Amino acid sequence: MFTGLVQDVGTVERVLPGPMTTLWIRTALGAGEFAPGESICVSGACLTVVERAGDQFRVDAAPETLRRTTLGELRSGSRVNLERALRLSDRLGGHLVLGHVDGVLPLLSRGNEGGSVLLEVGLTPELAPLFIEKGSVTLDGVSLTVNTVGEDRFGVQLIPETQARTTLADRAVGERYNVEADVIGKYVARLHAAHAPRPASSGGLTVDMLRAAGFGLD
Repeated sequence: MFTGLVQDVGTVERVLPGPMTTLWIRTALGAGEFAPGESICVSGACLTVVERAGDQFRVDAAPETLRRTTLGELRSGSRVNLERALRLSDRLGGHLVLGHVDGVLPLLSRGNEGGSVLLEVGLTPELAPLFIEKGSVTLDGVSLTVNTVGEDRFGVQLIPETQARTTLADRAVGERYNVEADVIGKYVARLHAAHAPRPASSGGLTVDMLRAAGFGLD
């Protein structure tokens, strides 16, 4: 489990195709201290450390991982957001992130407001019920607040710190992000669907839906 607070932007040094695609990634996190078998979040996908050498570590991406994430697009020199697994003693500064990508969604538009970068990301009908304004979302392993939600898109804002310490601002319109919806929202949506099917015209979860599902918000 992770928090969505990126600890380092690593660099892919080698990509070795095969039955399992192997990635060697260079990082400033002290790869020599990584334990083989520990989990690490690589641009939003939870992977297992297989080997380490100097300031690099190796992970293997299975075909299912490549189908469901953007990791298959990585090349030598690609930058990736990295976060080691959460310890029980750590501060939870972002939100609970599993590293299980729910969708690979395109950047539809980007703009600027003050020093922030505004991003609009595409949203599929299957994932739309999991998004609410001021809820949480993970883009390429980065915990963000959802500012707006539409029928086919949601908006987030990157402050200068996020721009400097992650790869999110590197994306051009049309390029894709690994997206993970808030795990709490998944369970709430599942619970609500079991008791009161969402109308086709609804744009996602509402406060009334949460109250109906038994969540006290008063």
